[in-house]
Amino acid sequence: MVDKALVIIPTYNESGNIRKMIDRLLSLKEEVDILVVDDGSPDKTAEVVKEAQQEFSGRIHLIERSGKLGLGTAYVAGFKYAIEHKYEYVCEMDADFSHSPEDIPKLVKEVRSGNTDIAIGSRYANGISIINWPLSRLILSYSANIYARTITGLPVFDTTAGFKCIHRRVIENIALDRIKSNGYAFQIELHFRAWKAGFKLKEVSIIFREREEGVSKMSKKIVREAMWRVWAIKMRSIFGAL
Repeated sequence: MVDKALVIIPTYNESGNIRKMIDRLLSLKEEVDILVVDDGSPDKTAEVVKEAQQEFSGRIHLIERSGKLGLGTAYVAGFKYAIEHKYEYVCEMDADFSHSPEDIPKLVKEVRSGNTDIAIGSRYANGISIINWPLSRLILSYSANIYARTITGLPVFDTTAGFKCIHRRVIENIALDRIKSNGYAFQIELHFRAWKAGFKLKEVSIIFREREEGVSKMSKKIVREAMWRVWAIKMRSIFGAL
């Protein structure tokens, strides 16, 4: 097993952010490798990653996909890569600096120490820790998490968090190919499947910042998917079809 963590970063048009993110991650005291899963970004995000690969041999990996296939399938591809290459700790994060790279070590530490199987970088574990969001988006996100938590019973406040560290045994023991969600609902389903499988989830408070460069991937379609997917997840659980 590889004791260091693999940080999976899905990208679509993140050429303005990805090199800075790579540099910050590779400068951490906690040694990590990086896997970028790029969905055919027209702005040549993948080319920026390839240039960085020339400087950091063996620590930056890239999966190039044919088009915009979605967040959930990007993470599933990344998880399979992590298992194949025997990484013990697998992290998720965004490329846009809404998640601070400097929080990665404390998430990994929680899992490595055995305190939890999934350490979730939570916006809502200690009040509300979000900077520069408009009130409308904050209300939408907070309400969506209450909605998802109420329906699923998940014992976490930030059910849609996309910043976390996962022990490989979680990924090995949930059926990745049966995960149907693709947008932010993917995070809810991942947490739910892990919880139902008996794994421990722990929230670690982080500060979430609105992106400074690029365009948010949030859309009404993603919100609608999350609203109905939580019911599908719950029903499949009740009838033993997870």
